[in-house]
Amino acid sequence: MEDFHDIGRVTAEAFAPMPFGDGTEAQLIESLRAAGALTVSLVAIMDEALVGHISFSPVMINDRPGNWYQLSPLSVIPPLQRRGVGSALIASGLHRLKDLCTGGCVLTGDPDYYGRFGFSSDPALTYQARPSRYFQRLVLDETPVSGDVKFHPAFDVA
Repeated sequence: MEDFHDIGRVTAEAFAPMPFGDGTEAQLIESLRAAGALTVSLVAIMDEALVGHISFSPVMINDRPGNWYQLSPLSVIPPLQRRGVGSALIASGLHRLKDLCTGGCVLTGDPDYYGRFGFSSDPALTYQARPSRYFQRLVLDETPVSGDVKFHPAFDVA
């Protein structure tokens, strides 16, 4: 697919100015792709240019696979951030997850931003055995889960 290079470029540009970015985000997407773990991968196009990308990959809860997924990373080129591109990617990605009859989605991010989409912290669902207000979930099938979440192993390498 010819978008691979552009997805990597957009991801690197999006995370470069971020204090929480570590420069491995583009490689993470490549690792998830190579592992066949990009369950949903969407791009945003404006004026025939790729300007954003979002991916969703499977997670394990209590060391068991299931039908929950992680939203990460979400990338939008800096000049278009805070202009609705990321919101559109999130809404479209969550719609795709619902179409796949998934149980829900988790992420680590700003509660104020992701709360607009229905994400919230749930102390019964932890990451690395710790609750955190930044670790959030969105139940998609009306069945909450509890336990410790593990991201795809590609996140450990990136």
